[in-house]
Amino acid sequence: MRLILLGSPGVGKGTQAKALAKSLNLVHICSGNLLRQALNEKLPLGQEAKGFMEKGELVPDGLVNRLVLERIRQEDAKSGFILDGYPRNLEQAIALDKALQDEARLIDQVINLQASTEIIIQRLTGRRICSNCQANFHIKNMPSKIEGICDYCQGKLLQRSDDNENTITNRLKVYLEDSAPLIEFYAHQNKLLHFDANLEANTVFKKILVELNGYLKKCPRD
Repeated sequence: MRLILLGSPGVGKGTQAKALAKSLNLVHICSGNLLRQALNEKLPLGQEAKGFMEKGELVPDGLVNRLVLERIRQEDAKSGFILDGYPRNLEQAIALDKALQDEARLIDQVINLQASTEIIIQRLTGRRICSNCQANFHIKNMPSKIEGICDYCQGKLLQRSDDNENTITNRLKVYLEDSAPLIEFYAHQNKLLHFDANLEANTVFKKILVELNGYLKKCPRD
């Protein structure tokens, strides 16, 4: 099964992607993680991206496309994957579709997570990230065992500089503008599934799983 997970910052894409990947035996591919890995390992694509990032510019679609397509062509992703954070816009979606069609593969379903602005602000302003291993915590929903200290590597937990109400509101506005044509693109293909991400994460996961299992029964994939 080949899936895409859409949703604004704070809806819980990472949490759902990890749970679905484990349950359905899929490779979890996060574009942000791929970029960080390419930078840390000083890979050619990472070095290309570094130049744009150092100037405060967005990494071009073409470079991000190459990074993701290179990953989904690896052997472990041939039997199925879930894309988290990609595609981010219509141009990336078109490039992905063309590449998969050329390889006689298709995206099966696109999961669109939606949550209220109030819930997203509450989640993101309370988010804390390990400065060492990048693990995510939340001061209310998922606190660390020791305040300010990562459960996994004992690194220091920090709040991202952009996890404040004003910046979050602006990020949501940008996301809605960029994602509208993307959502229409997949809706036109009859692949879009909407889920209420205001609910507790495990409840959302179960609802998604029911829909996907129903799809697999009707349209089994290799």
